[in-house]
Amino acid sequence: MSTLWVGTSWKMTKTLAEGRAWAAGLRESLGGGGTSDGTVPAGVQPFVIPSFTAVTTVAEILGEDSPVLLGVQNAHWEDAGAWTGEVSVPQAKDAGARIVEIGHSERREHFGETVETTRLKVAAALRHGLTPLLCIGESDEVKETGGSGEFVLDQARGALEGLSAEELSRVLIAYEPIWAIGEKGRPATVDELIEPFAALGAEYTGRVTGLLYGGSVNLDNAADLLGIEHATGLFVGRTAWQLGGYLELLRIAEAHAAG
Repeated sequence: MSTLWVGTSWKMTKTLAEGRAWAAGLRESLGGGGTSDGTVPAGVQPFVIPSFTAVTTVAEILGEDSPVLLGVQNAHWEDAGAWTGEVSVPQAKDAGARIVEIGHSERREHFGETVETTRLKVAAALRHGLTPLLCIGESDEVKETGGSGEFVLDQARGALEGLSAEELSRVLIAYEPIWAIGEKGRPATVDELIEPFAALGAEYTGRVTGLLYGGSVNLDNAADLLGIEHATGLFVGRTAWQLGGYLELLRIAEAHAAG
């Protein structure tokens, strides 16, 4: 079975003190009884994507040898230059990041992210040896027309166009339907996710590092979501912002991997 990826993005939350406490708790838990054997769960790859202000703090606490991968929520496609307010992939890597989140629907809606900019950012992340975490997802309007599968495939194909097989194998894709994410999102049923995962799986299973699901993931539905064909992990918001919730998600994934 493929490795199950279980990660969280903090979005625009947590002070340095809060981020420090979460990271320290995770390190202690994974090294001292937080999971069934006191280590990272077998068959599970944890990752955390803090806000930019907390990246170096979390990196220092987790340590260079940490099995928990650290990410950033965005990065520019240029390596340097007059891009006020932006952070480059080399800067993110220098801060300790190994993953770059790209194309989240909030970035697309509020900050002008396009298929073209996601393609440029994926290429930049790969160029510097980082893992692109490409986020894709459709609106409720698209879902109601029955076009979810084709819509998310178009987003993925546009961002991954021109990559070699080796480059593609280093990409993570997170399917996050817009209608299921955020404070006002509603949890998706397994039946609603079959079509988009079938489309993504037919195109990318065995070709990318993993196909993750994100969108109102909680402790009650996580096990069922991991059981969707072609899904190889979870990208979680609010449920994982409290350390106890994240550790429980790791336990659920561990049980699924063992089953």
